[in-house]
Amino acid sequence: MTTYAVGDLQGCHAEFVELLETLAFDPRRDRLWLAGDLVNRGPGSLSCLREAMALGEAACTVLGNHDLHLLAVARGGAGLNRKDTLDDILAAPDRERLLDWLQSRPLLVAETLDDAPGAATVMTHAGLLPQWSLPQARRLAGEVEEVLGGESAGAFLERMYGNAPALWRDDLEGIDRLRAVVNVFTRMRFIDAEGCLDFAAKEGLDSAPPGFAPWFQYPRGDALRLLFGHWAALQGATPHSRVDARALDTGCVWGGSLTALNLESGERVSVPSRQRP
Repeated sequence: MTTYAVGDLQGCHAEFVELLETLAFDPRRDRLWLAGDLVNRGPGSLSCLREAMALGEAACTVLGNHDLHLLAVARGGAGLNRKDTLDDILAAPDRERLLDWLQSRPLLVAETLDDAPGAATVMTHAGLLPQWSLPQARRLAGEVEEVLGGESAGAFLERMYGNAPALWRDDLEGIDRLRAVVNVFTRMRFIDAEGCLDFAAKEGLDSAPPGFAPWFQYPRGDALRLLFGHWAALQGATPHSRVDARALDTGCVWGGSLTALNLESGERVSVPSRQRP
């Protein structure tokens, strides 16, 4: 059995199929970790969603910001943005089944794999706040997941958007608490030493505001292996990282490539994008 981790699909279905064929991926034997953002911007969002769901227990998927945006549009009253490519999903005959499946995905997965005994491999869409221990991160992810699985999910999705609060506090309550957790797991890039998030800078490392650095350049008190997508401008690199962080998003939807990381060997396999940059 081989476990592969793949970054943001963002509707790049043809490349996803080609990557699985290149890997000779067998869902009866292998496992696939998908770092979120299955949908949006690319031309095959509906096919990506169906493909991931069809893999069943062979695929482990976390929610990304574009996935949550789809849910907010479909079930939280949010409007479509100009560059969204979600119409096929919203009009699909199996729309509700697909949305139910997506809404039940976690924000964080953690597992001790055979190649790293004693050290957990953790995958989230955007990263893990250095100030959070793994047990705390699990609990906070669970709080959001419980809301998404309950009767108040629509109300939460309607109020999910926003940049405040940008700094986590343990005494946060209600929608502020849930929004802060979602923003860490699905939107984080640059933070300051206290863990305050910057939401404006989205490019490479040289776009960091004064006093801010990539979240993976701050130390942690554990030995986790952290897998994340979300940040295409990194092109799979984490320079000057002070933790074991593996960037998975290599910008397929922007004309880059779609990449799988073999979690046993560390080898990366990529297929070129078919999208126009």
